[in-house]
Amino acid sequence: MRLTKFTDLALRVVMRLAVADEAETLTSRQVADAVAAPYTHVSKAVSRLRRLGVLEARRGRGGGLELTPRGRDASVGLLVRQLEGTGDVVGCEDPSMPCPLRGACRLRSALHDAQEAFYAALDPLTVRDLVGEPARPVLVRLLTGPPPVP
Repeated sequence: MRLTKFTDLALRVVMRLAVADEAETLTSRQVADAVAAPYTHVSKAVSRLRRLGVLEARRGRGGGLELTPRGRDASVGLLVRQLEGTGDVVGCEDPSMPCPLRGACRLRSALHDAQEAFYAALDPLTVRDLVGEPARPVLVRLLTGPPPVP
């Protein structure tokens, strides 16, 4: 199982926002810089995460991004399911390339079971778990840069 780049980016955005302190309001551009991703891609991920209720985005002066309580405690498995969608691992349903084995194939159900096992392994993990030690200081430094050399 391989996640799309979009899901990977959205998870990185959520993780960075999860370690932002109360006084720190980050913009999409700052988060894009922190996670080394194009601003346009981060904006699309932010928009999707906002629709999912994971984060709030305020415009204008004093605006920025903030993780919601639901976002902090979200199951990583649920987030990945919502970001990835509910498609098959393989394109068995693709009308442009119909599979001649479709009616009798056992691979499709085995791959579906494997996909569900993948999500089930992520289900007990929360965003809060992802940003605990040792990841927290690294995530915080993504925006602030490395500590000064003495």
